[in-house]
Amino acid sequence: MKNLVDRLFTLGIGIAALSKEQAEKIAEELTQKGKMASDEASAFIDELMKKGTESREQWEAVIKEKIEQVLRESNIVTKQEFEALEKRVNELERKLNETSDN
Repeated sequence: MKNLVDRLFTLGIGIAALSKEQAEKIAEELTQKGKMASDEASAFIDELMKKGTESREQWEAVIKEKIEQVLRESNIVTKQEFEALEKRVNELERKLNETSDN
């Protein structure tokens, strides 16, 4: 059964988006075809959902890293950099106002 789960997840990113209802349908079909005992179906669904979540998280991390890489290479300011500069400008304005008041 583990081999079957592994093979299902090698089909690609589509499996990562597998809903619980879809997983239950697959398990029911396998049970009806005699490929899986009904007591294995629950564990199968849990394993499908776990692997789907793990796969989705891995893809999200890869996509996030690629986006960050493109932004760095494009010399686009990040939100953190913008906020740091904004804070710095505000501090400089405050100091400038203090010296002009004196």
